[in-house]
Amino acid sequence: MSRILIFDTTLRDGEQAPGASLNIREKLEIARQLAGLGVDVIEGGFPFTSQGDFDAVRAVSEEVKDVSIAALARVRRDDIDAALEALKPARAPRLHLFVATSDIHLEHQLRKSRSEVLDMTSEAIRYAKRRMSDIEFSAMDASRTDIAFLKEVVGVAVNAGATTINIPDTVGYALPGPFAEIIRELASNVPGVDRVVLSVHCHDDLGLAVANSLAAVEAGARQVECTVNGIGERAGNAALEEIVMAINTRRDHFGHTCSVVTNRLLATSRLVSSLTGIYVQRNKAVVGENAFAHEAGIHQDGILKERITYEIMKPEDVGFAKSELVLGKHSGRHAFRKRISELGYELSDEELEHTFRQFKALSDKKKEIFDADIEAIIEAETSRVPQVFELVSVQTYSGTNSIPTATVVVKTQQGEIKQDAATGDGPVDAIYRGIDRLTGIPGVLSDYMIRAVTHGKDALGEVSVEVESGSLKVRGRAASTDILEASALAYLHAVNKIAARRGGNAKSSAKP
Repeated sequence: MSRILIFDTTLRDGEQAPGASLNIREKLEIARQLAGLGVDVIEGGFPFTSQGDFDAVRAVSEEVKDVSIAALARVRRDDIDAALEALKPARAPRLHLFVATSDIHLEHQLRKSRSEVLDMTSEAIRYAKRRMSDIEFSAMDASRTDIAFLKEVVGVAVNAGATTINIPDTVGYALPGPFAEIIRELASNVPGVDRVVLSVHCHDDLGLAVANSLAAVEAGARQVECTVNGIGERAGNAALEEIVMAINTRRDHFGHTCSVVTNRLLATSRLVSSLTGIYVQRNKAVVGENAFAHEAGIHQDGILKERITYEIMKPEDVGFAKSELVLGKHSGRHAFRKRISELGYELSDEELEHTFRQFKALSDKKKEIFDADIEAIIEAETSRVPQVFELVSVQTYSGTNSIPTATVVVKTQQGEIKQDAATGDGPVDAIYRGIDRLTGIPGVLSDYMIRAVTHGKDALGEVSVEVESGSLKVRGRAASTDILEASALAYLHAVNKIAARRGGNAKSSAKP
């Protein structure tokens, strides 16, 4: 298998993403991480454009020694001189020269003729070659360049001494098939191109940067320029982690390898995200938070039986600890039972079924279900008593200048629906007065506690009450995203314990 070189331009093109400016310390931190990741080339910046870029390239060249360090320059002597000076401390320096080649750029931006571009290319490469051996040449906007002229300029660059020829899709215009044809045409019909490395640098304006890069690899490219998380100018670049894992995962198709240590991809992604302030979307391929998370019941069932049913990569291979079965409204019993077992609970089939129904009801109210939510449901289930009275609904009305009122509807064990309304000092007091009147079991509230089971504004709230009625003192507990509903359920839980004990016709294993 041949090796695909990974040219990382996070510190240069990636930093061009709006809002992603990095200082020297941050660039060094990323460069060290990239070196540990195992990329072949780190492009440190564009030294002529600013003192900051010059200093950054110099600093990276001084510190990072096991990776080739590249600096960008136009085909101008002052650009080249600045880049070469910045690269002086590098153990394996590379000069990256570029010039526009498409008629669009020649006419509207560069304002040069094709013959002038050919002369500029040859002169610049020969000038740089006298002082450095590793020269990369990029034909900017190559995907929109006339193929005959592109072959001509590539031939001039090869003859002048370039060692890498980069074909950029600068504006993300290319499609995979036609872009691959460009690479094949250059590989087959430019004399001497077999002596250089063909490279590609694709932008993501149409969402095709990775697809175009991989198509180029199939067509003969042996270097891919990319950035961590795909950050960069406009819509960004080809994402390094996606390129690498595509080559590794589909080695049967590509027949190539690369030197990247894949289990460091997640850490690298998170470092770049943290330092640039450009956060990774949850569903981002390979390194997104949901990349190895499964919620659908069918998928979870498959994963539990055999991982490869729904995962083409191992989470450990990119840096995740493990796959995650996310419990939500699409989850099935199999995943729910497994999570309960992991939490250390053993439930009977009846308890499991009832708990699963409670979980499904909660997942319709909350976007994310935490382990603490499940534990609250289980604890409520295992302390269940016969439902002498079951809450049907509760509605409250209160405000600064109004009398708190609660309308409560309950269903008896015989199926009778009973409704009443009551007022109180607050909505909870009004609810409890209403429940007292409906059940005929007046209680004295001796303790009332409320806590958030999990975090977030939609957190599950747990209410615990202590109720005295005659000689009995019992505790009730319930949880809900609606704290008033939880208050009603907790109070009814206690009332049902009292009713069951007084009635003598139902047993409860729960302790008061």
